[in-house]
Amino acid sequence: MQPQSQQFQHPLYIFGRSPAQQPQQVQQQQYQQPQQIPQQQQQQQQQQQQQQQQQQPGILFQPPNLLNNTQIKTTVPFNGVERKIEREREREREREREREREREREREEEKEIGSNTEREGRERERERERERERERERERERERMRERVSERERERERERERERESEREGGGERKRESEREREREREREREREGGGGGL
Repeated sequence: MQPQSQQFQHPLYIFGRSPAQQPQQVQQQQYQQPQQIPQQQQQQQQQQQQQQQQQQPGILFQPPNLLNNTQIKTTVPFNGVERKIEREREREREREREREREREREREEEKEIGSNTEREGRERERERERERERERERERERERMRERVSERERERERERERERESEREGGGERKRESEREREREREREREREGGGGGL
């Protein structure tokens, strides 16, 4: 039984050969086989990895950044193209807001112009009303002047009427008085002429 246990312990018995049968070849294999065995194991591992890759394609060798990019795209822009597109959209929104503000300013200016025009129209109407009032005042003044002229004319007419009435009452006396006045005037005229000749 002991030789059998020694047979299993001896490293050369793994190929089923004894040292007595092929001593030189076994000794050569003792140094060659340890190099061949890892190569076979490596080939088996590679075959197993290839089989696993075929069973689960696109997962083991998918780049991590591609996985992350696929996940992030659903939330926020990740790469430069998405950021550029988002910036362009933001600029377009800002331009639209600026255009809206410009339209609002134009509407305010139009309302201001309309209110100014309406205010100017009201001012012109008030000025026309003031001019009409001044014209009415001038007409009233002219009417008062005509009234005063008429009053003076009526007063003169009444004075003439009184004079005519007085003449009818004392016409002879006044006639004689006027005659005496004319006589005195002629007398003074002769005195002047006489005085001038003596000089």
